Amino acid sequence: MATIIVLTEEALRADDISNILGLHPDATFHVLVPADTSRNLVSDFINHLSLFELREAWESLTHRPGADEAKQEAGEALQLSLQRLTEAGAVADGHVIADDPLPALTQAVNNLRADELVVVTRPHAVEDTFHADWASKAREELGLPVLHLYAGTNRLG
Repeated sequence: MATIIVLTEEALRADDISNILGLHPDATFHVLVPADTSRNLVSDFINHLSLFELREAWESLTHRPGADEAKQEAGEALQLSLQRLTEAGAVADGHVIADDPLPALTQAVNNLRADELVVVTRPHAVEDTFHADWASKAREELGLPVLHLYAGTNRLG
């Protein structure tokens, strides 16, 4: 049975679960959700503007979650993702990780002998354009197949 690591910045949606299980119906999943406490203000603002998310762009300028709030949000996203995967018939576990996911990804790949990494994120105009996104970094570092899906869609990053 294949072991797939799923790195997501928010709770997996029904479409995400369907896309992932469509590719790996018999795999075991290990979900990682970073408690992102150090997001780049300018990058967040540009990302939201590029998607015409004006309210979210304003919120990114006016509200920055503290470390405790970020960890709580990541924990909630993890629990909801695991619940949805389990309800869909998958075997899944996971945990909240630190801001920079690469060290935790490297450890998980080595410990679990993972077969693939699936990264699920919102589109990030700045990071995606300059290949500074999690999926691009993981491709360079980990030496295993990396699939980048945009959350809630069937679009590849």
